Formats: sequence, C-alpha cells, structure tokens
Amino acid sequence: MQSRFCFPIFSVSLLLLSLVGSGVGVGAIPGGWQPIKDLNDTHVKEIAEFAVSEFNKQSNTTLKLNQIVKGEQQVVAGMNYRLTLNVSDGAETKSYEATVWERPWLKSRELTSFKPAS
Repeated sequence: MQSRFCFPIFSVSLLLLSLVGSGVGVGAIPGGWQPIKDLNDTHVKEIAEFAVSEFNKQSNTTLKLNQIVKGEQQVVAGMNYRLTLNVSDGAETKSYEATVWERPWLKSRELTSFKPAS
C-alpha cells in the first residue's frame, strides 16, 4: 500500500524539479508572457524574418525588417513569440506587432497576428 502512494508523489516531485530547472517555476507564470532577454538571438531573428516574410506573402507587400524593438514569449503547446518590429516599405518606416506560434517538434511556424503597433 505504501509503495502505491510513493510513485505519484515521486513523479510530481520530478515534474516540479524539471520546471524549476528550466526557469519556468521560479518567478514565471506558466502560460504568461515573459520578456525575451536577447533580441539579437539568432532564433529570435529567424522568427522576426519569418513574420515579415509571411505577412508579405499574405498581403502582397514588400516590407523589410529593420529592427526587433521588443519581444516576449509564451509557453503554450509550443511557443508563442510576440515581437514589436520596425519595418520599412521603401522610404517609410512603421512599427508592427507580430505574433508567431512555433512548434519545433513539428517544424511548424504560423503567423497568427501582424498588426500596427500601438
């Protein structure tokens, strides 16, 4: 009887330790938006380029990424990235907020939002 209760407690303990070790447990809200610490990270730049490229395909425009101004990420079934981007269309520069949902194990990225930044 005693060993029947030990396994679930042990399993939950391992789960909690893995969350704390990954930085999700302490000070983070699971499912909440967290700031991206390094906006110059190669992966973050790939996400930003993807967002602009995908928006260009969907709206038949020729925006070009200039700079990532701000970024947040959210753990979901994968990862959501919410980026504030400075883009140009010729001589005009504008700011947009893009949201990309990524599921790396499926090699999947989806632009879920691309709107003028407020």
